[in-house]
Amino acid sequence: MNFLPQQPLMISVEKSGPDRLLKQSFPLRSGRYSQIKTRNFEFCFNLNGEIKFIRGLTPDWPHPAEQFKRTSGNDWVYYTVGDKSGSDGIVSWMGEYYLPCLPYDSNPVWKINYASNPVVMNAMGEWSQLFGNLYMANEKGLYPHAKGLIEKILANDDQTLHQRAKKLNKIIGTRISVLPPDTRHVDYDIIPVTLADGCLYQCKFCCIKSDQKFQKRSEENILKQIADLKDHFNADIVNYHGLFLGNHDGLAAGQDLICFAAKKAYDAFGFRIRAARKPFLYLFGSISSLLNSGQTVFDQLNQLPFYTYINIGFESVDEKTLSDIGKPVKPEQVKQAFTKMIQINAAFDNIEITGNFIAGDHLSSDHDTSLADLLKNINTEKKSKGAVYLSPLKDSPKKRELLPRFYQLKKESQLPVFIYLIQRL
Repeated sequence: MNFLPQQPLMISVEKSGPDRLLKQSFPLRSGRYSQIKTRNFEFCFNLNGEIKFIRGLTPDWPHPAEQFKRTSGNDWVYYTVGDKSGSDGIVSWMGEYYLPCLPYDSNPVWKINYASNPVVMNAMGEWSQLFGNLYMANEKGLYPHAKGLIEKILANDDQTLHQRAKKLNKIIGTRISVLPPDTRHVDYDIIPVTLADGCLYQCKFCCIKSDQKFQKRSEENILKQIADLKDHFNADIVNYHGLFLGNHDGLAAGQDLICFAAKKAYDAFGFRIRAARKPFLYLFGSISSLLNSGQTVFDQLNQLPFYTYINIGFESVDEKTLSDIGKPVKPEQVKQAFTKMIQINAAFDNIEITGNFIAGDHLSSDHDTSLADLLKNINTEKKSKGAVYLSPLKDSPKKRELLPRFYQLKKESQLPVFIYLIQRL
């Protein structure tokens, strides 16, 4: 079979975009990457030769800004701009100009069946065709200026990419089942280092945490992860601007282990300031770990060479809801932790704490009213810092019907409010 294309491929061995991700309605590639264009599609590859983006170029492609993205966990995520833009469109829900359509069970407020569109799904077939064409071109010695790139691409077939994702999970000892919502600021592209396993709580509603008891990793284990991750991400590590210290309650690991891992990773991965922005450090935290963290914890975090996001699972300020979901805290503790979040955001330039609350059809009526009252009456000194994320429960049958309540809450809140999807690495 002759896989060679009818017309030459447009191959750019290395292109450079902005030094960091820019938020805009059209996807401008950031960092360093390689690109191959056919008549109908654009294919982008990272510096290891792994396929990263596929975007249609024909008039029947749904929208010029829509595309497929392959994650380091080897998921293909379809990014859509939806059917609405403006103040009540996707950017108002997500804080971004796109909605990630995940290829696995999650908790979206709006499901788009992109797989039913043959134009969209033809992208996967075109990727297979391109791979075959590159194989034949390499055999025949075509595109000599791109020989090194073609060889790297051919070394990363589907089976190899699958095995690399498994290797990543083995290095960190787990699969990251959910990323902090603030990782959207780097388009969910983070390097993960596991500080601790398990969780302080075992909430009944939670579908992503393990049954393990909370246990910190050793410094030796963290150093081994960092060394192996540096080798794993290899040449493409220069494109990363975010570090996730996981898993479900990194804050509970304590300041010594957090600072140890952050500093070692900063040096090993070559993080640096880009376009006047520090690299990002992401952590999950619990109500207990936030309340138990003293002033010195945040003093130390504030001095790290990162801008640190800490995401806290508050879930509700309603006692019946907390009881129903099996979260072992009282409304008073939630309010105390929420107040502490506001205070820390005002006091530290390099720390931003955000919070999650659940949303659903079958929650106590007092859940919505108590949450609205909390967000409406915040005494916040820096409104630009901190955000609240609403996470729809997976068993809510009519998730899109939650949007009117979301808009009302967003309108009255003193803090920005967004939707939080369960997106894994």
